[in-house]
Amino acid sequence: MKSSLDRQCILLLAVNSLFVLAGALSGTFLNVYLWKAKQDFMMIGWFAFSQQIAIGLAFWIAGKWVKERDKMMILRLGIIISGMFYMLVLFTGNRMVQYIWPLGLVSGIGAGIFWLAFNVVYFEVTDRTNRDLFNGWVGIMGSAIGISGPWLSGWLISTLPGEKGYRFIFAISLIVYGIGVLLSFWLKKRPKGGRYLWLEPMRRLRAGSPWRHAVPASIAYGLREGVFLFLINLLVYISTSSELKVGQYLLITSLVSLISYWAAGKWLAVRHRYIEMLVGALMITLVVLPILWKVSYTTLIIFGVGTALFMPLYIIPMISSVFDLMGRDAKDAEHRVELIVLREISMMVGRLAGIIIFIWFYSRSPHMTTILWLMAGLGAAPVVSWLAMRRLLAT
Repeated sequence: MKSSLDRQCILLLAVNSLFVLAGALSGTFLNVYLWKAKQDFMMIGWFAFSQQIAIGLAFWIAGKWVKERDKMMILRLGIIISGMFYMLVLFTGNRMVQYIWPLGLVSGIGAGIFWLAFNVVYFEVTDRTNRDLFNGWVGIMGSAIGISGPWLSGWLISTLPGEKGYRFIFAISLIVYGIGVLLSFWLKKRPKGGRYLWLEPMRRLRAGSPWRHAVPASIAYGLREGVFLFLINLLVYISTSSELKVGQYLLITSLVSLISYWAAGKWLAVRHRYIEMLVGALMITLVVLPILWKVSYTTLIIFGVGTALFMPLYIIPMISSVFDLMGRDAKDAEHRVELIVLREISMMVGRLAGIIIFIWFYSRSPHMTTILWLMAGLGAAPVVSWLAMRRLLAT
């Protein structure tokens, strides 16, 4: 029987939701903003690449502070730096395309240290009995935000002339980040850990370690996400030339996601993770196929709805199983920060590899057909994740 979420879990969900809301309001249209300034897929790819490098390095370096000092301070610092990023975007305006690398690094550092602290605190306030429930609620809140945030942003951008809409939503995101910082003060200060071991993530890759399965699975997950995160919304905009349509697209897909995450949080069971993740991986691979036939708003909706419907089946068992590895015994729990760093670096390697594959192929064949076949290939990565994780899921 699943236990309920206590007050600290609910507060952590609220802080996470505010962080996600700020990103949904502005981050959803950031790549569209870049595209309107300079129509260059490779530029946007390098922006995503710089973000992912910074996220991985931030996890690894900030891990020492999170383990040995104050997790809450790092959590707040991540929110503050993310807010600073949008201040810089407001300041640079269309000149942002000239500062892709430094801006991408700032964005990645903010996101990296926030998610590091969040994941450590998440591990500490949950256990095996309520971890799926917590992840289900994270998905529900993210979907609810995805319904309202992007649609509101798309409507404002379409209504206000010129860049006023973009500047307005960037300013709103700053305010939301500020509220998130204030709310975080109600989270209890977490106890310090022991000494941070810089090379512990590498030691976990020794023969016989269950992380030999979890790491390749996380890399495969990153292969898909690294490209899909920046490409899908951009394809919707290119297909429709309308920010409002991008907002409507996310409203529809997030509504489906809200329902599917609610159902997953209610009915997914630990004993069924093996088959649940397999079904989810297969289905989110197959829903890419309509886009290969034709890139249109309709086929993108089919892809988005299908992904939203089946993603919880894939992602919740995977996330929960990896975090369960961190709590197998007292020794693993003691090194939870290093293990969270290992998980994130694994995903970063996958995301960087996916982006590099995208840039390499597109630079040699700069056509939409190239992008579509890359989506089909990288879109099959969840099946690789399941193949890597299947032994862990069966236990």
